[in-house]
Amino acid sequence: MKNIRFIVQPGGSVQGRIRVPGDKSISHRSIMLGSIAEGTTTVTGFLEGEDSLATLKAFQAMGVEIEGPVDGKVTIKGVGLSGLKQPKHTLNMGNSGTSMRLLSGIIAGQKFSSELTGDASLSKRPMKRVIDPLTLMGAKIESEDKGLPPLKVQGSDQLNAIDYTLPMASAQVKSCVLLAGLYAQGTTSVVEPAPTRDHTERMLRGFGYQVTSKKLDALATKITLQGGGKLTATHIDVPSDISSAAFYMVAASIAPGSDLVIEHVGINPTRTGIIDILKLMGADITLENPREVGGEPVADIHVRAAKLKGITIPEELVPLAIDEFPVLFVAASAAEGTTVLTGAEELRVKESDRIQVMADALQAVGIDAQPTEDGMIVQGGEQKPQSAAIISHHDHRISMAMTVAGLKAVAPIKIEDCANVNTSFPRFIELANSVGLQVTAEEA
Repeated sequence: MKNIRFIVQPGGSVQGRIRVPGDKSISHRSIMLGSIAEGTTTVTGFLEGEDSLATLKAFQAMGVEIEGPVDGKVTIKGVGLSGLKQPKHTLNMGNSGTSMRLLSGIIAGQKFSSELTGDASLSKRPMKRVIDPLTLMGAKIESEDKGLPPLKVQGSDQLNAIDYTLPMASAQVKSCVLLAGLYAQGTTSVVEPAPTRDHTERMLRGFGYQVTSKKLDALATKITLQGGGKLTATHIDVPSDISSAAFYMVAASIAPGSDLVIEHVGINPTRTGIIDILKLMGADITLENPREVGGEPVADIHVRAAKLKGITIPEELVPLAIDEFPVLFVAASAAEGTTVLTGAEELRVKESDRIQVMADALQAVGIDAQPTEDGMIVQGGEQKPQSAAIISHHDHRISMAMTVAGLKAVAPIKIEDCANVNTSFPRFIELANSVGLQVTAEEA
């Protein structure tokens, strides 16, 4: 992969109205469920990023006729639960852990086998967390040492239903088991120890499949479905991705004089940890024009500049903001006082070790950021980011987070290995520059 370098000029204010790309989690699931539904599903607002396109291409390789995307519009001619065909080649998931983990659940219930591979970053991400429950259900899966990709999934049309308690709060593992449960004989249930994004459950219901969710206590939920049903084609309007909006929410919060509206953002309550945490830090955020689109709550997010303060982040909010912590660390660096994050060891097994990589990046620009086993301690306040060359380790969220850090910098920041930004946020630089950041990209 070629090295794309971002160069961020210091300072600036963030103004205007923008719409960020479609939600990646919902885009993935729209292709998956539309493909195994009966009838033709239409999708608008689809994220045309490399991760979502990897999912789309995988289902085309398994015999599903998919038209688009064109301007975010996709048409999927579903083949039903049992209509997928053995692909003629290895399915390349690129940089997408969501694609690999969720697709494993679907392929586990097929009569054929498939090999799932990915790029260098994905090949370092743990897959044992989906291998274990799928093996309990009767699938046979081969992997590299320690459960790393590539995965060879030998499906079975005789999967066993299981009652599975997640060892960690993970929407991807939950979704993998539920999708395999569609093909299992009997009732499959998953107990999650803390809330995680519930797009799979919501979308299954949108396709007419019965899924029940029962609260067990203040945090735990049991999700249950019966195998052997059918999904009926529907229309999906994908809201804008709150994970992408997060970069601009932090940018408008920390840059003096900022006033920004981010339109049509999904505010699913399992995804709004970023809003809750920023508000605890003193951010000026209001939700305008709330509405529901295709079973998902949506609103326009209005953010004005505010003086942020350091906080101890409540652990119950961690799973609800797990993808947003790189840019939340930037918010912490601009806040008065100390911000403490604990309970976020999951960050160490994302596209990069986001605890260590963000600590290294912030330290490189002169911020006091101390990594811990399960989080970070960031001293905010008077320090201003200095000029530095940042290594993003091909992690798109590191690249974008450190771009936002440039708003408080006193000298240019260079960020290496930014090509993967296109996996989740096409046109990121163009949109950033349109609202007041100063970013250029060059091939290094």
